[in-house]
Order: sequence, then C-alpha cells, then structure tokens
Amino acid sequence: MIVNPDIERYMYGLLPPRDPVLAEMEQAAERRGIPIVGPAVASLLAQLVRISGARRIFELGSAIGYSTIWLARAAGPDSEVHYSDFSPGNAEEARGYFERVGVASRIRIHVGDALAALASVPGEFDLIFNDVDKKGYPAVLDAVAGRLKPGGLLLADNVLRRGEVLAPHDKAAHAVVEFNAKLFNSSDFFSSIVPLRDGLSISVRL
Repeated sequence: MIVNPDIERYMYGLLPPRDPVLAEMEQAAERRGIPIVGPAVASLLAQLVRISGARRIFELGSAIGYSTIWLARAAGPDSEVHYSDFSPGNAEEARGYFERVGVASRIRIHVGDALAALASVPGEFDLIFNDVDKKGYPAVLDAVAGRLKPGGLLLADNVLRRGEVLAPHDKAAHAVVEFNAKLFNSSDFFSSIVPLRDGLSISVRL
C-alpha cells in the first residue's frame, strides 16, 4: 500500500456514505474484480471538477462508469461528459447506472479504443481523466496535450502502480514510469502526484 494502512483506513472512515447506486457499484467492483478508483479518489476528482469549473470532460477508460458518475455529478446538468471503454458489456452496465442516478443525458458513451474515441470528438476539453490500460499510458500523453484548453486539467490514476514504479518489472509498470517521466518533463504541463490509493497525477495545461 502507498499510504500507511492505518492512515488510509482513517481517511476512508471520514468519507460520508455513498448513495445506494454508488454503494452497489463499489460492492460489484470488489466482488468481480473490476478496477474502479474508489470513493476517496472519486471525491478528489469531483473536488477538482468543482474547483476548475470543468464542464466538458473526457474519461479515457471508464469500466462500469463509477468515476464517470462522480465527474458528471460534479460538473452539473449542463455538462458534457464522455465515457469510453473497450468492453460493450461494461458500457451497457454503465448506461444502466447512469440512468438510475439521473445523469444519462449529460454522458456520451463510446465503445472501443479510448484514444480513437477521443480523436473522433472535435474541440477542446476542460478536463481529461486517464485510466486506460497502463501499457497505453505513454500514448495518452502524446494524444491529449492538444485537446485540453489552457488551464485545463489532465488527471491520471495508478501513477504509483502499487509502488512498482520504484522497481518496475513488467510492461505495465515500465509504461507508467515512462508516462510519469514524460509528464513531469513536459513543457505543456505543470504536474504533481497525490499519493492517495494508487497515486493520482494532477497536471495543469500551460
């Protein structure tokens, strides 16, 4: 674990209870091994949306839509949030959750390669959240810089890769290390990493 387990339990204990649909999604993710950001990181995502005033958002890698709901709720009823996932089954399950919580009208669903979906949608975004397969992280950075407005946010999950960034031993960990190095050396972004859960990078487009 990245954070002292006792400290992490304390932080999670401070979080208010989630509504029944989010709680159901958390239980389903744990039971089925579906990767979701969890409530602590999701709360931070929502906070960053509110602070930045982001209204046009693209999520790269959305699974069953847990983080999508947090982003869409924080962005408000006039927002445009793009969900993307390679799995048609995930997308259909996510659609059901979106309808149940009342945010379906503000979410556009893309099935297939996340970067191809991003390329198919014109215009700039206020916020892009990267949570694709980790081996694809370096390609994400090359694709998103020109798609964010100045002052826009690029957020990326799992940037500490369970601590494996210290001694990467597989392609996924090496890809995350490469992504982090390129991100922090990029003249397009001003970046930091929050060591919450599995590490979240927060980058401002310059």
